[in-house]
Amino acid sequence: MNVRLKRARELAGYAVQLTKDEGLGTMLVRGAGFVRRRCFGKKARYLPAKKVLEAQRAELAGKTADTCGLPTISILTPLYNTPERYLREFLDSFLGQTAPNGELCLADASDAEHAGVQRVVEEYQAKNQRIVYKKIENRGIAANTNAAAALASGEYLALADHDDILAPHALYTMGKAILRLRAQGKPDGFLYSDEALFSKTIQRPIVAHFKPDYAPDYLLCCNYICHLAVFRKTLWEAVGGERPACDGSQDHDLFLRLIEQVGGAAHVPQVLYYWRVHAGSTSGGTEAKPYVAEAAKKALADHLARTGRTGTVEDGLFPSTYRVKWDIEGDPKVSILIPNKDHTTDLEKCLQSIWKKTTWDNYEVIVIENNSTDPATFAYYEAAKQRYDGLRVVTYPEQGFNFSGINNFGRKAAAGEYLLLLNNDVEVLNGDWLTELLRQCAHKGGAAICGAMLYYPDDTLQHAGVITGLGGYAGHSHKYKQKGGSGYLFRTATVQDFSAVTGACLLVRASVYDEVGGLDEQFAVAFNDVDFCLRVRDAGYRIAWTPYAQLVHYESKSRGGDEKDPAKAARFAAEQQRLYAIHGKEDILDDPYYNPNLTRDREDFSESDDLRRLKEGTVTVRFRGGEA
Repeated sequence: MNVRLKRARELAGYAVQLTKDEGLGTMLVRGAGFVRRRCFGKKARYLPAKKVLEAQRAELAGKTADTCGLPTISILTPLYNTPERYLREFLDSFLGQTAPNGELCLADASDAEHAGVQRVVEEYQAKNQRIVYKKIENRGIAANTNAAAALASGEYLALADHDDILAPHALYTMGKAILRLRAQGKPDGFLYSDEALFSKTIQRPIVAHFKPDYAPDYLLCCNYICHLAVFRKTLWEAVGGERPACDGSQDHDLFLRLIEQVGGAAHVPQVLYYWRVHAGSTSGGTEAKPYVAEAAKKALADHLARTGRTGTVEDGLFPSTYRVKWDIEGDPKVSILIPNKDHTTDLEKCLQSIWKKTTWDNYEVIVIENNSTDPATFAYYEAAKQRYDGLRVVTYPEQGFNFSGINNFGRKAAAGEYLLLLNNDVEVLNGDWLTELLRQCAHKGGAAICGAMLYYPDDTLQHAGVITGLGGYAGHSHKYKQKGGSGYLFRTATVQDFSAVTGACLLVRASVYDEVGGLDEQFAVAFNDVDFCLRVRDAGYRIAWTPYAQLVHYESKSRGGDEKDPAKAARFAAEQQRLYAIHGKEDILDDPYYNPNLTRDREDFSESDDLRRLKEGTVTVRFRGGEA
């Protein structure tokens, strides 16, 4: 009865928090999934099937670390007054690995009252000679980890906490991933995996953290990489190990310094690490350890200094998140391009909000007149030019609606270093919206494109970045989520890397716009923004999204719904197929910034109903570069 009561309380708390953060609709969908997984779901949902683990063991039966063909990975674990149950479970997870390519390096800083820690370790050492142990003086987490590293003989190192658990296939999978990177000719210096939280047993995990491939802007906002991180020992030595000055955020600091050496990171989308949730653990939030925030901000500020970039590091919108307020280089001019056909009420609201609220002074607004039929529209233009100093109206010479053609025509009249594509049915909310968009682009190593947070009038999210593959083609991250929440792993509350952002509010460097040939006019209505962003990404540039530029979007009022008109529906379907033809269906469905273990059916970042790749233990790895 106590177990049932506890579970009921757990579910109630989850439902209340989810409703507060994301609204009733999302709560019902995700809550149902939570109930199914927590109460009725299969055990070990993130672990490979037993036959897969058995096959891994059989493959390497009789092999040693020297003969198994996999690189040796030394796991660095500082011990400090570790509860015996936690310690035994952690040691058992090392002994239970399906591959013999591991070495466990334990630096024990426990006090005299916890001498049992050494006793337990010595008991396990008798079972496995790959456990190396040393008693040390407690000098803090970074120094203690460095002491563990001094014991390591492996080609690679990994970090693990003393109260957590390694997935049984962790070392096998990471070893295979390293070999795959080498075969591909890709950097193999730094890898990370997905992870899951648990409280009692990994057979009943609470939730997984399914991460994107390497996302440099995201990493500057929080340590999303976390566990399991594996890296070359030579790189560790080159950067000097962990820094005691960043105790509390020492791993985040280390990862930034490693990436400076490697130029990126490789992601293995498998749950290879289980993070225990208990009082005092940062898996439950940094409120347990408030010094973490100051250490993280130091790590980020030092990273900026080392990479020659300037900005101010501040607290983010939620605990354990941060924000780099980049210094904007120079005084770049922004040309705001607004297509319009009649709908002067919408346009007036848009223009008024720009002139009334925008704090960035160096901008011009160009309205692109597109086949308006109401004479009052043209009278409005003349009056608006009197009210809004510098407003220009240029007339698109072609017939019909072609979003790409209209903006390409408007670009010819633009004088700015940056172009801002803006719908006529948006309204600016915060005065520094344009400044915040520029912050992500107008600095050394900045993105080529930045998108904004767009809300529906009812305060739900309309756009927080575009994910390719959702619904088969593309969808908006966290669409319909309630305003004010943090999203999945803080992804609506931190600057993000995306494959695309909506053309309803899209800032782009004019030189990049021209380099890729502007918008493709064969995408007259749909997917022009997605195609454009993918071409920019493929040209080697980054696309960012910021929650600090906020607007209301009244959702395509000028155009109406395509699905009700057979001709428009046919055109929409043709543009969908063209997106596949140009970029490849597999690439569209495989967005690097969206984990393959998350659903493709909804925008809410819930787990996929099909976790086959996890059950099959499929070893995939992808390296992505880019300046952090």
